[in-house]
Amino acid sequence: MGWFGIGESVVGMIDGVLDKVLPDAAEREAAKFKMRELYQQGNLKELELQMSAIMAEAKSTDPWTSRARPTFLYCIYALILMAVPMGFLGAWNPELAFNIADSFNNWLLAIPADLMALFGVGYLGYTGSRTYEKMKGVAK
Repeated sequence: MGWFGIGESVVGMIDGVLDKVLPDAAEREAAKFKMRELYQQGNLKELELQMSAIMAEAKSTDPWTSRARPTFLYCIYALILMAVPMGFLGAWNPELAFNIADSFNNWLLAIPADLMALFGVGYLGYTGSRTYEKMKGVAK
C-alpha cells in the first residue's frame, strides 16, 4: 500500500465522516475537495523535502557522499568475482575454501539485523528516489 495508500485511506475515512456530519451535498463536496487539496499539498511538500536532501547529496563535493552507490556496487562486484578464485581453491583444497566461506558468512551474520534492515531501506529508498527523479526529468 505504501505511505500514499495510508494517507488515501485516511482521506476515505474522513470522507465517510463528512457524509454523516454535513447534510448539504454542495457543502459536503466543497469540504471533501478542500480536504483532498490540503492532503495533496502536504504530499508535495514532503516530496520536495526528500528531493532537496537527495539533490544536496548528489551535488556534494565529498567523494564518499557522491560516489556511495557506485562504490557499494563495486564492492558487490568484487565479492562476485571472488567466486572464481574460490572455485579453484575449492578444487585444490576444499577444507580451506569451506573455512574461508564459513568465516565470511559468520562475519556477515555478526552485523545486527536491524542495521542491515536500515541499510536496505535507505538504499532502496535512495535508488527509488533517483529513479523517480530521472522519470520526472529532474536528473540526468
